Amino acid sequence: MTDSAETPLPRRIAHLDMDAFYASVELLRYPQLKGLPLVIGGGRRAPDNALLQRYAGQPLSAIPVAEFPLLKDYTGRGVITTATYAARQFGIGSAMGLMKAARLCPQAILLPVDFAEYRRYSRLFKEVVLSMAPLMEDRGVDEVYIDFTDVPGGQRQGGRSLARLMQGAIADATGLSCSIGVAPNKLLAKMASEFNKPQGISIVQADDLQALIWPLACRKINGIGPKSEAKLQALGIETIADLAARPRAWLLQHFGKSHGAWLHEAAWGRDDRPVVTESEPVSMSRETTFERDLHAREDREELGAVFTALCEQVAADLQRKGYSGRTIGIKLRYADFKTATRDITLELPVADAAAIRLAAGQCLKRVPLAQRLRLLGVRVGALVRSGDAQALLAQGPRPGTRQRPVADPYTAPLF
Repeated sequence: MTDSAETPLPRRIAHLDMDAFYASVELLRYPQLKGLPLVIGGGRRAPDNALLQRYAGQPLSAIPVAEFPLLKDYTGRGVITTATYAARQFGIGSAMGLMKAARLCPQAILLPVDFAEYRRYSRLFKEVVLSMAPLMEDRGVDEVYIDFTDVPGGQRQGGRSLARLMQGAIADATGLSCSIGVAPNKLLAKMASEFNKPQGISIVQADDLQALIWPLACRKINGIGPKSEAKLQALGIETIADLAARPRAWLLQHFGKSHGAWLHEAAWGRDDRPVVTESEPVSMSRETTFERDLHAREDREELGAVFTALCEQVAADLQRKGYSGRTIGIKLRYADFKTATRDITLELPVADAAAIRLAAGQCLKRVPLAQRLRLLGVRVGALVRSGDAQALLAQGPRPGTRQRPVADPYTAPLF
């Protein structure tokens, strides 16, 4: 007789995705907007401040719908962070310019982004998840992976029982809904969580691959972007079934050894990645899209101020989270929407704004600046914990390297 304790349980991995998270948080504050097309994007503007001042002292739920700013009245360069399902029906989506969205749905209500409030609700729903299933991988403000395998109820109905309990507990704690996909691995769970949005639960078993996964478009595989999708379509591959039908050797020939092998494994629903409960950030960055295109020469002072502010913001993020980084990079997006990036790797990690600004300024000298700019960003990568950074600083630079000058970094010319 075989001891059941020696037989491992079938792997059950869940992907939990909050439904239209930012918009749903706003609807808790403004329940009168439920069911209406609503767009979240950009910072707080004068009309938003004026609205709150007019109704100061009254609950936010008492503000009449007719008083809210409309998308049709927006002018500027902001982009959509998220939108309610009612707005998405008009073709509006995340990262779309607000001006373009206004042409598609002028009657949509426009609210500013409130990251502090979204982070607060993010912490709340993740606390609920951890109280029910201790193996959780944080994937951002509104999604997590959860290992259901050994959790009580995690195997019942393929994980549906635990998913239903978790949905209810999150709703009770936050007033928000989520969609959950449960599958043998992270790849399939991520796809499953999209099957029945909003507030859906989708279960995929190992033998459901042909029926539930293969009919889907290749783009549904997390990791296949627009470029890969276009190349696959050019080769006559539209669905995941088409992809699975191609021999592994053929995929390696057309997509390279690494990517081709991954495509083959993904098409057959194979993914051995564990649920990682603790992960180190790869980089931290800040960027901004300008209200109008700026020129390096004509708008030198304004660009310099924005650049300095971005460096200070990244430095504050690093110091708050206890990191330093050696790779400093910049990102520029020109008026024609083309993007340029440059980076530089320092001998020792840094976390202060002055050093970041000096290194990022050196990157600026390596990009063309004749064209007007619509976006500017600063990034710090190759991160190490501050304690490790202090040890490296105590050792000094590696033999044969030369420290870069850091005197008066704020006087270094930029644009």
